[in-house]
Amino acid sequence: MQLPVYLDYAATTPVDPRVAEIMAGCLTRDGVYANPASVAHAPGRAAHETVERARAEVAASIGADPGDLVWTSGATEADNLAVLGAARHGRGGGAHVLTGRIEHKAVLDACGQLEREGFAVTRLLPGPGGRYDPGQIEESLREGTRLVSIMHVNNETGVVQDVAAIARACRERGVLFHSDAAQSAGRLALDVEALGVDLMSFSAHKVYGPKGIGALYVRRAARRRLEPLLFGGGQELGLRAGTLPTHQIAGMGAAFALAAVELDTENLRLAGLRERLWAPVRELGGVLLNGDAAHSVPGILNLSFAGVEGESLLHALRDLAVSTGSACTTADSEPSYVLRALGRDGTLARSSVRFSFGRFTSREEIDFAARRVCAAVSRLRALSPLRGADAAG
Repeated sequence: MQLPVYLDYAATTPVDPRVAEIMAGCLTRDGVYANPASVAHAPGRAAHETVERARAEVAASIGADPGDLVWTSGATEADNLAVLGAARHGRGGGAHVLTGRIEHKAVLDACGQLEREGFAVTRLLPGPGGRYDPGQIEESLREGTRLVSIMHVNNETGVVQDVAAIARACRERGVLFHSDAAQSAGRLALDVEALGVDLMSFSAHKVYGPKGIGALYVRRAARRRLEPLLFGGGQELGLRAGTLPTHQIAGMGAAFALAAVELDTENLRLAGLRERLWAPVRELGGVLLNGDAAHSVPGILNLSFAGVEGESLLHALRDLAVSTGSACTTADSEPSYVLRALGRDGTLARSSVRFSFGRFTSREEIDFAARRVCAAVSRLRALSPLRGADAAG
């Protein structure tokens, strides 16, 4: 078996070969290589048609109108455009933004920037299972609240929020609602109309497309309440200037179309892989499942191992590509802020591992990983001064 075994698909998702082939057709002199904004000539029109075909593919997979999608460089930029753009529109006193403590750094850091600009920001604490109470969010709205931003699926735990209920509460108060759906695309059936969101962020590489391309869904009624971050060409409804990367956009369209077709069968397969890993590992005892298992996507399993030092565990599992949290926080030596918000102490948060499975994960790899985890944890517990600490599973 070739090593390492990739069980960190949330951060190491490869481009699907079928997607790569479509992208390659946009990168050569014989392909669709022109600037898609240059519609005065045939090569430009061909590129424009490729971009719009991809826009339609992504829109169809999320139940949106193609005209409501704005291309970005990824979900991070889409989050920033949604949070900063909505908050800064119609500047005035008393402006307020509501979010949660377990959001992606792209949202949390954008909210931190708003605070430096004089905005008020409320960060809600979720329940121990990692879900927010929509009633708590509704009660936290106030005069001057311009935006609520709550992610759909948490990138560390896989927990799914009741986005539709939150959106209804916001709509009743006239407050814009944004949700980061980078982790839900390809894992959940999405319909932005049924969910009722005003703004929703997506990234291509989470669904086996290329890195460096994403999109922000902007409900038509929300356009007038959003300010752009970039200026210089008027592209994308005037909300995101810059020459569009045709090859990346074509890849994103193909990736979303494939994910929509394979959604049901893939979710069933991933649920089986998740249980195949979890069943033998939980027999170790002292293993805590992080997040509400009844409201989670099947491709993520986040576990805390009592009595084991986290850095030693990762070293022992070096033939597995796994992580202790989000790829966006790997430079931070502090324990996961997501797990701390769920009530895990620093020791348990540091001894946590996120396993995420993908389209190319096999049962043989899961079985190999289960054996390696069980052996490593048993050996480290026998050696560790933490032995017996927090042993309740």
